[in-house]
Amino acid sequence: MPSHNSIAAVYFIVTIAAAMVLRVMSIWPAMNIFNPDWIVLVLIYWAIALPERFGVFAAWSVGLLTDVLTGRLLGQYALIYALIAYFSIKEHRRLRQFPMIQQCLFVFGCLVLSQSIIFGMESLKAGNRLSLDFWYPVVSGALVWPLVFLVLRYIRVVARIA
Repeated sequence: MPSHNSIAAVYFIVTIAAAMVLRVMSIWPAMNIFNPDWIVLVLIYWAIALPERFGVFAAWSVGLLTDVLTGRLLGQYALIYALIAYFSIKEHRRLRQFPMIQQCLFVFGCLVLSQSIIFGMESLKAGNRLSLDFWYPVVSGALVWPLVFLVLRYIRVVARIA
């Protein structure tokens, strides 16, 4: 009989894989500029829900895979995801008690941090101008957080992952 840790790991891997598919998939090309970072949303959820099982190293590993998946500078998403996992784990007790609107604000802050680091690294390579559409994934990610939270919590409850 598989242990709870291995069952949790399977669900973690499946949800991260689904988030990676959503990250690169283009359902409506005109809406691509609003496509949030699904991977970071899933990582935030697992870091809040099960901080003792999915920590900074797991986020860093997922970040390296995301770097390869997106063709970005190796280590860029690893750094971003590790930082966000650290903040999520550090505040997980509070975040569990927060109403959904405050959780959305936390997610918004994490996504702003992520986009700011990406912009900073891109600016080091070449001078960039910061357009408004650069921030659309931040807003859409914060708005879609309640849905991500509810879907992943449903999966966790049905699978009896504690």
